[in-house]
Amino acid sequence: GRNGGQLGTGQRAWAEELEAEYGFSRAKALLDLAEEAKAHLFEFAAVNKIEIDYMPGQMSVAHKQRYVDDYKAHAEIMANRFGYPHITFMDARETAERLGSTRYFGGTRDTGTGHIHPLKLAIGTAKVAAQAGAQLFEQTPATGIASLGGKVKVTTPKGTISAEKCLIGVNAHGGTLEPISAAHIMPIGSFIGATVPLGADTKVLPGGEAVDDSRFVVRYFRKSTDGRLLFGGREIYAVNDPKDIHVHIRRQIAELYPDLRDVEISHGWGGYVGITMPRKPFVREVMPNVISVGGYSGHGVMLSNFFGKLYAETVAGNRDRLRLIEDLKIPAFPGGRRFRAPLLFLALNWYALRDRI
Repeated sequence: GRNGGQLGTGQRAWAEELEAEYGFSRAKALLDLAEEAKAHLFEFAAVNKIEIDYMPGQMSVAHKQRYVDDYKAHAEIMANRFGYPHITFMDARETAERLGSTRYFGGTRDTGTGHIHPLKLAIGTAKVAAQAGAQLFEQTPATGIASLGGKVKVTTPKGTISAEKCLIGVNAHGGTLEPISAAHIMPIGSFIGATVPLGADTKVLPGGEAVDDSRFVVRYFRKSTDGRLLFGGREIYAVNDPKDIHVHIRRQIAELYPDLRDVEISHGWGGYVGITMPRKPFVREVMPNVISVGGYSGHGVMLSNFFGKLYAETVAGNRDRLRLIEDLKIPAFPGGRRFRAPLLFLALNWYALRDRI
């Protein structure tokens, strides 16, 4: 429930990028799967009466002029080639009007997606699971997992669980529990600050859309239903949180909205996003009867819930749709367990430098 709450459309990699690697049919199937995931989330919330505070609209904006043509082409490709008509291109003037900021050069607006309150979704999902008979064990981390004699055994500090099948769905929080997942999914620290309510007369995001930008070290922000600006950024590939999230987030807000340079940040928190090298989801059978899913790379609000449905289909005997994700080419991060995080930290700083020049 700590993430930014943005749904997005499709996979993190653009559909045309997937087409270049896998061909049109596969790229279209991956887009359609993600669209079904979006519809599944809305249906699940409605059927189970979970109030997720859905607000429509999401904008992706270019922080450098050189990216504008890519956004324009993307909108055209999504409409004309992939049959998704909800993305439109915005020039610099429209972008400034819709953001209330002149710091971006253009971008796209997607009316077929939006943003939600992720904690309400998480709590609501847990309640639905409990009502359906699932047993939830809080403060009980898995410390080991093994597949022996047709059974899966999961070790915890409070005892051992034995099962016929196991799904590892912890995404960025697996640690060293299972080495294949750890080699392919890297946790990134990401931090969010929430301002006090800005008031009805604010010029910030007058249409209520969510925003993400073209930086490699992406900035993402949206307004809550009570008018706060929720601003996320300063991803780090390291294990320690910044000493003062408020200072870092306020500085980034002020770059886009100078009038908010002294705004009060009432709440600040951090968490981890699970990424893969190509920013595509990771799904593998990592040992007999144990499947690991994660690495949503920023699209987990939408995809993670739906992947649970695909896993249920697999347990019931139909693995076809899960295999569509399993077959994606996801290389391991270089450096092994010891050097993976330091190497990625250096890479992040290089890309952060590129973001500024």
